[in-house]
Amino acid sequence: MELDLAGAELKAVLNRLRRAQGQISGVIRMIEEGRDCEEVVTQLAAASRALDRAGFAIIATGLQQCLTGIEDGRGSVEDRDEMRSRLEKLFLSLA
Repeated sequence: MELDLAGAELKAVLNRLRRAQGQISGVIRMIEEGRDCEEVVTQLAAASRALDRAGFAIIATGLQQCLTGIEDGRGSVEDRDEMRSRLEKLFLSLA
């Protein structure tokens, strides 16, 4: 399954991933500084949500592309069923 992220979709996913990257760097710094456990966990939860949202955005784009292919009649029924199964597994991996 090839994913074609372009324009606004790509920018949104990259922004979410950069946000998560910054939050994870913040968590590491907080741990190194011996910060309060609750603050560390709160920041870690924020990073986790940012990663989840990036993943969901990627999967949503894949679903949209897959549905467009189905509507256009591209691929066999078996190919479409396999794609559906793979996308479902990806989606559930983030749940």
